[in-house]
Order: sequence, then structure tokens, then C-alpha cells
Amino acid sequence: MRKVDIAVVGSGIGGSLISALNKDKDLILFEKDHNLGGCASTFKRFGHRFNTGATTFVGYEDNHLIKKMFDKIGLKPDIVQSDIAIRNIQGSKKVDRIQNFEMFLKQINENYYHPNNRVFWRRIKEIDEKFWSLKHLYFAKYSFKSFAKSAVFIAELLKEFNTDLFISAEGFIKSTLPNISKEYKAFIDSQLLITLQTTSKNATLLSMSLGLAYPFHKVFYANGGMGKLIEDILKDVEVRKNEEIISIEKNSNKYHLITSKGEYLANKVILNSTIFDSSRLFLNDDIKSYFQQFKFGDQSAFVVYVKLNIKKEFVHHYQMVLKKDLPNCISNSFFISFSHEDDEVLSKDGLSLTISTHTKAVYWEGLSKDEYENKKLQTQQYIMDEFLKYFDDIKSENIIECFSATSKTFYRYISRSNCGGKPINIKSAFSLPSCKTPFEGLYNVGDTVFAGQGWPGVALGVDVLNKELNSK
Repeated sequence: MRKVDIAVVGSGIGGSLISALNKDKDLILFEKDHNLGGCASTFKRFGHRFNTGATTFVGYEDNHLIKKMFDKIGLKPDIVQSDIAIRNIQGSKKVDRIQNFEMFLKQINENYYHPNNRVFWRRIKEIDEKFWSLKHLYFAKYSFKSFAKSAVFIAELLKEFNTDLFISAEGFIKSTLPNISKEYKAFIDSQLLITLQTTSKNATLLSMSLGLAYPFHKVFYANGGMGKLIEDILKDVEVRKNEEIISIEKNSNKYHLITSKGEYLANKVILNSTIFDSSRLFLNDDIKSYFQQFKFGDQSAFVVYVKLNIKKEFVHHYQMVLKKDLPNCISNSFFISFSHEDDEVLSKDGLSLTISTHTKAVYWEGLSKDEYENKKLQTQQYIMDEFLKYFDDIKSENIIECFSATSKTFYRYISRSNCGGKPINIKSAFSLPSCKTPFEGLYNVGDTVFAGQGWPGVALGVDVLNKELNSK
């Protein structure tokens, strides 16, 4: 039986970053799949490579947490900056989300004029900047030190944001952009679905600001796919691919892990699994009960993967907002990611596309086999028809491969059927899971744990976890 100090379960963004930051320790990372990265992996099918889900790399800039982590790991990522973070398309309207505030505001006024546009977007940008300049970002439980550091963070939040912390996103929109058009509201909410997994109806002003403001930061494309970025992060970490965790049992102050290939004894276990699905891993009733208190987040993704036989320069990311919801989905928009034309891996023999929208996991679980296949094809065809309507220079004959994935597909490969955690709002803030659990040596990391979605949100949770792991 192999003895280790730290066992990390799952190679998503959180598991990979925390492993690399502690690569000097006796640490092993376990990944059940042969691809690293979970939702941020890159896979090969029909001889072509595709990004599984995550396609945008944000936060690699001076004084940002992501850049500090990569510097500490000793990695300069192979990335290309996107001049346009997202090109939003809604009928005849086109808005490019770019860093330059005045140029962005000009487009907003041309497409969605409102006399308070400057007030709204300036406030969004200022709140985001203020949040990332906080000195004591922290959230953890179950020890005096953790609570004390969290209290300092909450005090700083209250001091800096005051009543802004208690304003709902929907309330702020109504007061700042009164009589907002349905199209403009859909433009805002479609972006929030990507970053927060919810709309303004269930978000706070703070979370909405963080979700809408990321294009004001530097946004990058990862050469070779997002999975290549994860592999580079883990280059000095002992990784066990194709090794699934069967069970974990806490005995005294050690954790006994049984995998599909062996047995291990670890002092600490870090779970990069979804918080509400982690109970299935444990044999201890008290640990199982702890994880069962967290409710399943039903929101998931429907993703279409496309290979084109052309090489041409496109914006890296587009979002198309339609008039009505897509069939079998809960969104009227879909997000398109094009591989960079010079990417020697993803764009070999033509461009690789990942097209995603939002759906409910439970919807696909309740279908018969024939219903499942028919509805899956219906959604895929609808998305592709709308896609081809906009891109006049792409014809159906340019499509080499086209296939799709639902929540059932994701569970089969990466052991999760949802995307993201519960939206952070005033109500959920008091029940947020922290990186630390009540059980000595057991920790959580990832997008279903504080602090949120995407690279910056997950990295913030990693930073807190790393401080917990290394606190004296």
C-alpha cells in the first residue's frame, strides 16, 4: 500500500492548480479519464481534437491571482490574447466585448441605447476592479483561524461595498436601466448564464459585476486546447490517469483510498469532485451525511462539437442570442468557440469548434433511449441551422464531423452531469461550502465550492485552500 501526504481526486482546474502549487510535497493526483482537465479537458474523436467545455482563459495579467499562481508554479502558458473576448450577435445587432471601455460603450449605445448606459457599465467595471483589489479575500470554516480570516474578509467586503452587497442584480438593472428593452435584458442575461450559470433574477449586484466585467480583463486562447494548458500545469506533478477512486475511508487520522488499480494511505485528501456528489466516494456515515446536505445543481450544458475543413481567421468566441429558447434547453443563446487558425493541434486539417448552451440535467435522465437520441439530434440540428444562418462563408459541406454531448455524456467521462455550483446570492452566501470540511485532512476545491466559476473564481478557491494547507 502506497503512503502519501496528499491525494488529490480529479484533475479539473482546481485539482490541477492546487497540485502544482504543492508539487514539492509527497502528492499524487488521480484522474479516472485518460484526458486531464475535467470540464477544461481536450479530447480526441474521429481523429480530431476538441475542447470539452471551457475554452476561455482569463486573469493572466499583472497583479492578478492567476498570473501570481502561474509564476509560482514556474509556468509561462502557451496562450494568444483575444482582442475581442466575445462577439455578441442578436439579430442585426453586434457588440464586441473588448477591454477598451469607451469603445465598448459606443457599441452599447449604438445597439442598446439607454441614457444610463455609462452609469450602469461604469459601476459594473468599478465593482469588479474593487473586488479584485481586496487584500483579504478568504472564506473557510471549521477552525478558529479559518473563521477569523473569513471574518476579516467579510469586514473588508462590508467596508468597501457597504449596501452594494445587499442589492440584487435584477433590482440594480431596474433602478439604473429603467424600462430596459427585452433585447437588452437578454444581452445581459445571456452573458451571465456563461459566467454565473444563472441570470440576473438570481444574482447579486456583486456577482453580476464579476460575471459581466471579465471581458474588461485580458482574455486568452490556449494553444493546443485547454487540456494542453492543464497538462502544462501538471508537468511536474505525479499524475495517475485512468485510475478511478472506488472508495475512501477515514481511519483515525488517515484516509484509506481504494482505486481501480491499487490502495493508498493519505494524510490529506483534496476532492476536485462536485460537492453534492462526493458522498458516494466515502464509506464513513458521518462524512457521507456531511456531503449529502449539499443539494444537486441541476443546470447542465448541451455541447455540439464541430470539425470544419477550412482554415480561416474568426473571432475566438461568439455568443448568438435568439428570440426564443432552444429546443430541450433553458436558454435562448449559445456560445461558439473557434480554434485559432494557427493552432497546430486543434486546427490541424481545419478548424475545431465547441458550441454550448444551457439545459437541465434531469431532463435528459428521464428520457427513453429513442427519445434521448431524437431530442439530442433535434437540439444539435437547431443549433447548427442557426449557426449556418449567421456564418455565410461556412457551408454545410465544410462540416467534416458534428456530434453532441448532454449531461449523461459528461457524467460518463468526467463524473459530473452539471456545470458549475449554485449561484452566489444573499441567500446562498450563508450556506456556501468551504474548501475545508469538518473532518481533519479532508478538503474541497473546484467550481462547486467557494468562490465561483471559470479560472478566476476557481483560482480564488485554490488560493484559500493553499493557505489552509500550509498554515502553521
